[in-house]
Amino acid sequence: MRHVMVCAAALGLGLAGMAAAQESVLWLHPMCEQLDIPYNGPFEQLSDGTLLVIDRNVLRKSADGGKTWEAVSGEIAPGLDINYGGHPGQFIQTRNGTIVVVYLDMANYVFSWNDEKSEPNPECRLELWAIRSTDGGKTWSDRQQLLPGYNADFMGLIQLDSGRLVATVEHLDPKLCRWVVLSFVSDDEGKTWQHGNIIDLGGRGHHDGAVEPCVAPLGDGRLLMFIRTGLGQFWYAYSEDGGRYWRTIRPSGIDASSAPGWVERLASGRLVFVWNRSKPEGAEKPTSFWHGQAHEVPAPGHREELSIAFSDDDGQSWTDPVVLMREPNGQLAYPYVLERAPGELWVTTRYTFLTGGKPAPPVKVRLFEKDFVKTGE
Repeated sequence: MRHVMVCAAALGLGLAGMAAAQESVLWLHPMCEQLDIPYNGPFEQLSDGTLLVIDRNVLRKSADGGKTWEAVSGEIAPGLDINYGGHPGQFIQTRNGTIVVVYLDMANYVFSWNDEKSEPNPECRLELWAIRSTDGGKTWSDRQQLLPGYNADFMGLIQLDSGRLVATVEHLDPKLCRWVVLSFVSDDEGKTWQHGNIIDLGGRGHHDGAVEPCVAPLGDGRLLMFIRTGLGQFWYAYSEDGGRYWRTIRPSGIDASSAPGWVERLASGRLVFVWNRSKPEGAEKPTSFWHGQAHEVPAPGHREELSIAFSDDDGQSWTDPVVLMREPNGQLAYPYVLERAPGELWVTTRYTFLTGGKPAPPVKVRLFEKDFVKTGE
C-alpha cells in the first residue's frame, strides 16, 4: 500500500514477534530460476514477443526477452512514477494497439493520519488518473482524473473479450476511515470511464477494510476479484456484467496475511494465484501481526514467504500452496505474474525488504506451470 513507505516505522514496529534484523538469506524453490532482467514489471507482451515496461515515467521496449531495453517515449504524464515499490500504476496495450495507463499521481502525494481520532487528515491526497496513446507511445492524450482523494496501490487492469477495459482500485474513505474497493470500466479504449459500486468490508485503520484488489476473467464470462483484508483470508467479489457492478461478495477461504496477491488466467484455462499466507510454512498459527492504527483488530502480517497455487475450477478450489521463495525476517510482497509463453511464468516481487525497513533488490524468477500442476489435477 502506497503509504506504507511513509509509515516505515509502523511497518517495522507494528509487526509483533519479528526477530531482530539479520542478513538476508534468500531461499528459492528448486523449480524457480532467477531472471537476469533489470525490471520487475508490470510488463505488457506484444504479439511478436516484444516486451513493454514503464520505467518510472518512460515507456521502454525489449526485443530480446528483457535483457536490453530502449526508450519508446519521453516522459508520459505528470506524477507517473512506476518504480520498484508496490503497484502505483498498471498499463495495457489493447488489441487495437492503444496503450492505456492508469496510475497514482505521486507528484502530489500526501499521507497524514490522525492517531488520536484514528482517521485520515484532510490533506491526504493521492489521486488516480488515466492517460492513453494511439501511436505506440510516441504521443499521449491529456490525462483525465478518475478518482480524487486518497487512493493507493492496485493490481487490476485487464481487457475482456468484448474489448472493455476493467480497472479494480482501492480508495481510502475519509468518513469511514478505512479502505473500500471499486472498479472503473471503459468501452472506448480508455477515452471515457464509468465507475461501479463500492465494496465495503468494515473495519477502521490506515490498512483496514477492503484493500488492493486484483481481478481475472472466469470461464463462464464472470469476473472474479480478489480483495486483500485483515481478516486472515482474501475475499471474493463476482461481477456478471463485465466488471461494472459486483453483487456477490464472500470469503474465499484462502489463508492470507494482510498483503496483496496477484491472480492471472493462464493459456491452459487455469487460474494462478501468488500471495503471502498468514503464517510460515509448518506453523500452527500466525507469528506476526499488524496492530495499532493499521487495523481495528490485529491482522496477520507474515510476508517472509511467497506462495503459489492453481485452480482448475475458477477459484472454487485450489491446489495445495507451494512456497516459491523465503526471506527470513524480511518481506517478499506485492507480487507480479506474467505468462511469458504458455505455461512459462515470470514471478517478481515489487516490495522486498529486510527487517527494520532496509530495502532489498526485487526477486525475479521463472517457473513452469507443469512443474507445479500435474495433468489431471
